[in-house]
Amino acid sequence: MLTIKLSAAAVCSSSSTHFPNSHSRLRFNKRIPFLSNPSLFNPLRSIAECSSFSAKKNSAKTMDYSASSRIVAAAEQLKDPDQLIDSVETFIFDCDGVIWKGDKLIDGVPETLDMLRSKGKRLVFVTNNSTKSRKQYGKKFETLGLNVSEEEIFASSFAAAAYLKSIEFPKDKKVYVVGEEGILKELDLAGFQYIGGPEDGDKKIELKPGFLMEHDEDVGAVVVGFDRYFNYYKIQYATLCIRENPGCLFIATNRDAVTHLTDAQEWAGGGSMVGAVRGSTQREPHVVGKPSTFMMDYLAKEFNISKSQICMVGDRLDTDILFGQNGGCKTLLVLSGVTSLPMLQSPDNTIQPDFYTNKISDFLSLKAAAV
Repeated sequence: MLTIKLSAAAVCSSSSTHFPNSHSRLRFNKRIPFLSNPSLFNPLRSIAECSSFSAKKNSAKTMDYSASSRIVAAAEQLKDPDQLIDSVETFIFDCDGVIWKGDKLIDGVPETLDMLRSKGKRLVFVTNNSTKSRKQYGKKFETLGLNVSEEEIFASSFAAAAYLKSIEFPKDKKVYVVGEEGILKELDLAGFQYIGGPEDGDKKIELKPGFLMEHDEDVGAVVVGFDRYFNYYKIQYATLCIRENPGCLFIATNRDAVTHLTDAQEWAGGGSMVGAVRGSTQREPHVVGKPSTFMMDYLAKEFNISKSQICMVGDRLDTDILFGQNGGCKTLLVLSGVTSLPMLQSPDNTIQPDFYTNKISDFLSLKAAAV
């Protein structure tokens, strides 16, 4: 808790004690959002605290009190699913750890989704996993026996292409991809040129004396996502593009520490690939997946949804729940994936959802128990 108060104070303060000069102020500000534990930082809360501090000259105690009260206010265990269901129009579901684990469907998911559809609720599925395109994810849903349309699926691979379109990325520029087929397919559908991807997975570098690695100077963006074929060649190529091509963008599909490749254990996530490129370039990426608000803003506009009428359901605090909170939505944490109850209730955790429950099928079991 002390760490949070100091961070908030540091962000808000303009005293020379914290910032001896403008150069150190810049360096300090750049470090603040990237704490080693993402769950200890919520940008919206820090901004809110700064506003409160600026508005009231004597608000130091008020700020500490409000920050403390938010930390102490524990998530409420879901007991009345009907109340939550009736309060929103749309449910956004994370996929890994909520709908499935690896290639195994989590118990009770089909019946729960059918019940929500029968009540007229809009369902949207958002995943940070960039290995598949929307179309490929549609086939996975179908294989698992779930009737989900491509238009209801938003993967971070799609978000990367959508972001490039939103900024009018030049069509004569290329995108270098550190990632898998999903990103390539979405870039192709959006009409962007790309190089890299899986075909660079077998490439190696022979470090001979005087060896100079060439790179394409027409690359205007590097997109980094989860990559099971990650290697040193890709790190170096991405690094050269970002550092040497003027104005080259560094885009990350997500910074997830772990992912569910199988239902047996957790595996290193896309954040490990992003971290390698960030380390070599000393550049911070623009993240288009959760918890960035880009996908939330896109969804709200695409479906004409009021964000206050959305409930975000996920298994991760620092991506799913923060994604919902950043977007002004209701949030429900399920304990069927990454986050356990001790993690949620840990004094070190400052991201508290509105509600938590074991799995989404509790919507059904809790309703039945209440009858």
